[in-house]
Amino acid sequence: MDHHSAHHAADKELVEKVLTGDNYAFGKIIKNTEGLVAMIVFKMVANSSDRKDLIQDIYLKAFNKLSGFGFKSKLSTWIGQIAYHTCLHYLEKKKLLLLDQMDDGEGSDKQTLEQISKRSINLSSNEPETLLIKKELKEILVFEIERLPPVYKTLISLYQEELSNDEMVQITGLPEGTIKSYLFRARKMLKENILAKYKKEEL
Repeated sequence: MDHHSAHHAADKELVEKVLTGDNYAFGKIIKNTEGLVAMIVFKMVANSSDRKDLIQDIYLKAFNKLSGFGFKSKLSTWIGQIAYHTCLHYLEKKKLLLLDQMDDGEGSDKQTLEQISKRSINLSSNEPETLLIKKELKEILVFEIERLPPVYKTLISLYQEELSNDEMVQITGLPEGTIKSYLFRARKMLKENILAKYKKEEL
């Protein structure tokens, strides 16, 4: 049995147990998917008390819709889709900015980018100073990802979790081309935000 079939069989067994009234099985579904759900909710929604309500709402929806789950995707992907759309609906209701108001002009500072890429320090070395700089760069990146608009932030996080293109399409309902274009724009925003903020300190 390959990995996909094993997943499918395990999902089928859990869903059937829940539908015959086994609440413990739904607890297991929550345990298997809470990492993905929390990641989506935390990336999409800034308000911490709303996050808690949304996670409850997502699992309530999943429980109520479970009989309609057609096993066309992994169960976790399907619940991820419910999470993403529940958060999207919340943001739209609150009229919060989902993407960006960015123009497509080439705003990146090529000269500074070049300076950064030609830095004298070798980032593949394990010298203490290099390790410190690597750690700082990672922290800067994490901080700046958090400042991106919700949809971009979520897509970058799903991408970092190594979800397949297919899973990202299923979760967001966006066409693959749109996802690629949003990821490109998100990276461009990241690059520009980092350069604008840190070039004075000469990264």
